[in-house]
Amino acid sequence: MVLEGEGVIKYGRKLIGATDPHKSEPGTIRSDLGVVVGRNIIHGSDGPETAKDEIALWFEPKELVSYTSNAEKWVYGVN
Repeated sequence: MVLEGEGVIKYGRKLIGATDPHKSEPGTIRSDLGVVVGRNIIHGSDGPETAKDEIALWFEPKELVSYTSNAEKWVYGVN
């Protein structure tokens, strides 16, 4: 899955949790579903440039879809 939006890397990584499942906060994906570091269950890019490279590694451009939610103007104040 590829996500985009304001703060998506920061908040996506918080949702994923620390690399070591035993050090992840309760409720994160790695804390709830991970076992050991070597059997990582999920990955999140650490910055925009690495995300660009990693997206290209796993997805073809035709697999990426962009859309604008009707709620965007209410969330971000964009008209």
